[in-house]
Amino acid sequence: MGGRASRLGGGDKALIEIAGKRVLDRLLERFSPQVSPLALSANGDLTRFAAYGLPVLPDPEHAPEGPLGGLFAGLDWAATLPGVTHLATVPGDAPFPPEDLVDRLRAAAGDGAAAAHGPRGVEPLHALWPLAALSRITALAADGVRSPKRMLERLGAAAAAFDDPAAFLDLDTPEDVERAKALLKGT
Repeated sequence: MGGRASRLGGGDKALIEIAGKRVLDRLLERFSPQVSPLALSANGDLTRFAAYGLPVLPDPEHAPEGPLGGLFAGLDWAATLPGVTHLATVPGDAPFPPEDLVDRLRAAAGDGAAAAHGPRGVEPLHALWPLAALSRITALAADGVRSPKRMLERLGAAAAAFDDPAAFLDLDTPEDVERAKALLKGT
């Protein structure tokens, strides 16, 4: 998901309201048409997401802390689904993922991994992860790789280029929230 929002006064960043709508609602409007099935990755009281009617996946015990915990939760879940070959991820605090994100990641990835590359560089949580690489991802984590960016590098992830910086705005600070509100006023 999006973290604990400690710089934003606490709570879930995915549940922050911007312009009358939660970040997660905005994210799902853009991302859910691109994937099926869909699940949320979160820890703590999972019932806070019950209204979404989606599986909520806590980090597995064997996973590293941080964003890789969510990745492992998603990969473990996706591996149980018939016919699924890849897991697409977006961070829960990024309300405006590209509406063609998964198609462009898939085109870049082939059978492998891919990550979005925006104006600020690699966006490692806007990525496509091959289920076939789960054992390699597990081994890399066991060897100390804790960063999704480093994990993608070690997997030889392809790049999918995007020009829109708003597509990768994540809400880490009050200023980020204000930028998101300003973007919505401009539409």
